[in-house]
Amino acid sequence: MARIVMKFGGTSMAGIERIRHVAARVKRAVDAGNQVAVVVSAMAGETDRLVGFCREASALYDPREYDVVVSAGEQVTSGLLAIALQAAGVPARSWLGWQLPIATSDAHASARIGAIDTTALDASLAAGEVAVIPGFQGLAPGGRVTTLGRGGSDTSAVALAAAMKADRCDIYTDVDGVYTTDPRIVPRARKLAKVTYEEMLELASVGAKVLQTRSVGLAMKERVRVRVLSSFSDTDDEDTGTLIVGEEEVDDMERQLITGIAHDKNEAKITLTQVPDRPGAVASIFAPLADAGINVDMIVQNVAHSTGSTDVTFTVPAAELARTLDTLDRAKDRIGYDTVIHDTRVAKISVVGVGMRSHAGVASTMFTTLGDRGINVLAITTSEIKVSVLIEEDYTELAVRVLHTAYGLDAEAG
Repeated sequence: MARIVMKFGGTSMAGIERIRHVAARVKRAVDAGNQVAVVVSAMAGETDRLVGFCREASALYDPREYDVVVSAGEQVTSGLLAIALQAAGVPARSWLGWQLPIATSDAHASARIGAIDTTALDASLAAGEVAVIPGFQGLAPGGRVTTLGRGGSDTSAVALAAAMKADRCDIYTDVDGVYTTDPRIVPRARKLAKVTYEEMLELASVGAKVLQTRSVGLAMKERVRVRVLSSFSDTDDEDTGTLIVGEEEVDDMERQLITGIAHDKNEAKITLTQVPDRPGAVASIFAPLADAGINVDMIVQNVAHSTGSTDVTFTVPAAELARTLDTLDRAKDRIGYDTVIHDTRVAKISVVGVGMRSHAGVASTMFTTLGDRGINVLAITTSEIKVSVLIEEDYTELAVRVLHTAYGLDAEAG
């Protein structure tokens, strides 16, 4: 008997017929002799609708009450799925975040899970019940409902799998696994059988939207085996989907130099001109941004010559552009820059693979391939298993296609 956590996203729960389809899938897992806990998201579009109500009620809404409102979507789907399972002859009950409880921090709308008490849940599973749990929500120290931020149901599922020592956490989405790149851009992209935690963490952080970044980080920390698969396929074979596992589970024969290529158009490039070339000048730029909670990604500083000043370029999430410009304007006297130039017509292209650790030439191939197509690199950032470049947005799809081919990731024709 295996313990499995099954997580279903908003598209999987979008209406009673799809909820019945989910119930049938859960029933198959139960009939196979597994103990099953299910984590559900709100119906597709429901969270946005509830957020809209909060904003309509007050632009300066209380985040504690915001959490009460937006957590209602998952409460509805958890109850409906329990009803559908019961109708299919499967013993089931729903458990809200405060009933388990799922203890979180007090940071409303962006809480972090601290611990999950599985005592009652273990008893329920042992009695043969399917536990249906709303994702995205928990309980603050003061007893108030909290939410984990957008995409938080993935994190709920992984945290629950870790707490109940599940054999696997299955994440059902609208795609059938993790691909070498977006198959809408490259039709010959290949589905990967296995991806390491580190690779998936890098891919998620640079634009791949299959899993929430926090959920991957938690899976890596707790060593939770995660499987990504489609909720719209009726195949339940062990080989279905993509497994996110430790590096030791990926056979050397299966491992490629580059695992995948991601792109992200939600970037904004900012350049500060004529920043004084003196010790502490760069710190005066990024300290106020850090204090404001703004994440900076790529950073490029031009070499200062005889002018005594330099230009500093960096990127931030496009959604943070307005706050970034406001923060820089308020710190202008302290920084001493001349002007601010910003551009949102950029994209970040990243190549990711653990094979980079032992192979040279990955960056050279990237720069040569882009250069041969006349694509200019505006900024660069690297990690041990990733190289990212910033380019003009208009070249995004071309860059992804030519790099996918250059690294030998194209699937065989036919």
